[in-house]
Amino acid sequence: MTVQRSKIMVACGSGERMVELTPALLRKAPIDRPTVGDWVVLDESLSRIENVLERKSLFKRLGAGGSNELQPIAANIDTLFIVTSCNEEFKESRLERYLALCTEAGAMPVIVLTKADLVDDADTYVRRARKTKSGVPVEAINALDPASIKGLSSWIDSTSTVALVGSSGVGKSTILNTLAGQALASTGDIRDDDKKGRHTTTHRELHILPSGGLLVDVPGMRELRVADIDGSIGTVFEDIEALAAQCRFADCHHETEPGCAVLRAIEEGELDRRRLSNYKKLLRENALATATLAEKRAQGRDFAKMVKEVKAIKQKKGDT
Repeated sequence: MTVQRSKIMVACGSGERMVELTPALLRKAPIDRPTVGDWVVLDESLSRIENVLERKSLFKRLGAGGSNELQPIAANIDTLFIVTSCNEEFKESRLERYLALCTEAGAMPVIVLTKADLVDDADTYVRRARKTKSGVPVEAINALDPASIKGLSSWIDSTSTVALVGSSGVGKSTILNTLAGQALASTGDIRDDDKKGRHTTTHRELHILPSGGLLVDVPGMRELRVADIDGSIGTVFEDIEALAAQCRFADCHHETEPGCAVLRAIEEGELDRRRLSNYKKLLRENALATATLAEKRAQGRDFAKMVKEVKAIKQKKGDT
């Protein structure tokens, strides 16, 4: 239900309880440890998690700062509400990043535009959001108004699990409270001076809604680094990849090459140059991070092999 560093709250037949991880789980990589939304197996004392059951979906990111490990954010998510505001906080490039991660996770994305009641041109933001990926639903709402969020409620039934992701202060906790009909999370506003949010949610938590559905409120993430999402980037930028297939050269980088269909689309106003720039940025970031992860995994395998060989030598000496 919640993950706060080493403290984990689980819900079971006897109610909610704080539990720990077994030493074996503590030794595993972060991506293999329990996260919010996981189904887990407890030991006989119901005080420790022994195992994490297979996940049907996993929203993850590369660790913030200099970390080169994948971190689980939420598991077994059916629908991901990608929340942004109808103001200066709105960024297409950020939405595209979330959409790529959502596609990789195996969840259904829904873009949610909050503070639609505070602007005269909410439809402009809706059009911009729809251009980030064809076919993705977009909901423009006033998060404080229960009538305004009825569209969101239609995505949540008694068997679904939904996660709220987005920058700090865009209204994720307000959406949670309005859907629940009560104050489950503290709320804050975006600062007027720089339109950046104040952190109100400090940890991931799974809430049971009156409808019976489950909703995860995820803290705003300052960094959303990608890795291991090669195919997902192509899915989000399928328009660019379709154009690239028409380029004169198979290895076209869409920079200055003659016969580049992507550059021609930009010149003719059919493709936004910003979108191409973000596509290239995500490809570079993903390639670099994925290569680093692969190298780290190889080093881990080599170390494990060395340990095994040392143990075998010691065992052999003991036998003789």
